[in-house]
Amino acid sequence: MEKIDNLDKKILSILSKNARIPFKDVAEECNVSRAAVHQRVQRLIESGVITGSGFDVNPMSLGYRTCTYVGITLERGSMYKEVVKRLELIPEVVECHFTTGPYTMMAKLYARDNEQLMHLLNGQLQEIPGVVSTETLISLEQSFKRDIPVHFEEEEE
Repeated sequence: MEKIDNLDKKILSILSKNARIPFKDVAEECNVSRAAVHQRVQRLIESGVITGSGFDVNPMSLGYRTCTYVGITLERGSMYKEVVKRLELIPEVVECHFTTGPYTMMAKLYARDNEQLMHLLNGQLQEIPGVVSTETLISLEQSFKRDIPVHFEEEEE
């Protein structure tokens, strides 16, 4: 991954607070041209520093009332990639991580209700070859969600 300098960090800090801010406003805040900001952002995207853009849709607004974390134990850790391919086919699974600790993997999923959650667990996840067991943790409330902060050194005027 490419090394990022203080200007890159300042741009990232501004964009991480408001991804829809116009580049002209970012340029003004950074005391550089709009073209410089555009070039920097493009380079940060191409180098993998910026990994996405878009809108976060509130799952509850689409009827998904239950957020669940599922610890998955596999027969063998080497089955991980095949299991991931199967999990990717389940639209309600929104995250998947290969982990250390008591589970081979952790998945985050949304369900409309307990009936759908039971179907997702019993009828889909536990039917994947290599899945030995699952443990379900239901999130009662998301207290906050944030990105990792981007620290940069303020320029002295």
